[in-house]
Order: sequence, then C-alpha cells, then structure tokens
Amino acid sequence: MKKIIITLLTVAAITASCKNEEKPVEKEVEETTTLKANPINRNTLLQGEYIYTEEAAVLKGNSFIYGVKLDSMAQVLANQVESFKREDYDMVPVIVKGLISKNPNKEGWEEIVEIKEIIKVSEPTSEAAIKVKGE
Repeated sequence: MKKIIITLLTVAAITASCKNEEKPVEKEVEETTTLKANPINRNTLLQGEYIYTEEAAVLKGNSFIYGVKLDSMAQVLANQVESFKREDYDMVPVIVKGLISKNPNKEGWEEIVEIKEIIKVSEPTSEAAIKVKGE
C-alpha cells in the first residue's frame, strides 16, 4: 500500500513539474472527456499521458487524472509505451477509449478507467521531467 501511494505521489510531482508546451492546433486531438459532460460508466475517448509501474498505472489529461485498472489492456499499452520512454518514469502521450467508473477499492484515485481500445501512442514532445546532474 505504501508503495502505491509513494508511486502515485511521485507521478503527481513529476506531472506538476513538467513544462507546459503549446502543441500545434492541427496535431492536437480535442479532449472529449470531462466528468460533467460524460456520465460515469460510459466508453469515452481519452487523450492524456500514461505511466505504468508494477504497482499502479495513471492516465493524466488536461482536466482529469484517473487510475488505470491493471488488466491485460493496461499491460498491452504499457508495452507499446515502453519503446517511447527515455526514462523509467516518463509519461507518454496516448489516446485510448475506456470505461470510467468509481474506484471500488477506495484506495488511490476516486475514479478509474478500464482501457477498452488503444487508438494512438505518441512520442513525448518535451524533455525528461527530472534531470540528474553529475558531479
């Protein structure tokens, strides 16, 4: 349990420290998910950054952050994302369809997404979030 909480806090800290870069309008896919616009328990198109560890997976968009149900589709996406990662904790842009629901475990995120379809995996556009300077 402590590892999951530490991992999620690390992901949140890394995400908060990332640079905000503007994307070209023609390449940007309109984000179609907000909790107010889409009822929970419906397949939804989600665009965000994905990170996967053995303990947890997270999908973070501009206006949402969800835990990801650790199932076979989460592992398939993790395998596709792996080739784009430069560092272990890089978050990679993805577009997926998923089923958003309340987290039954009450641990971690309030809502989770079960990935149903992987639409696109992209190369990260910014530099690594954390840089370690050598002595």
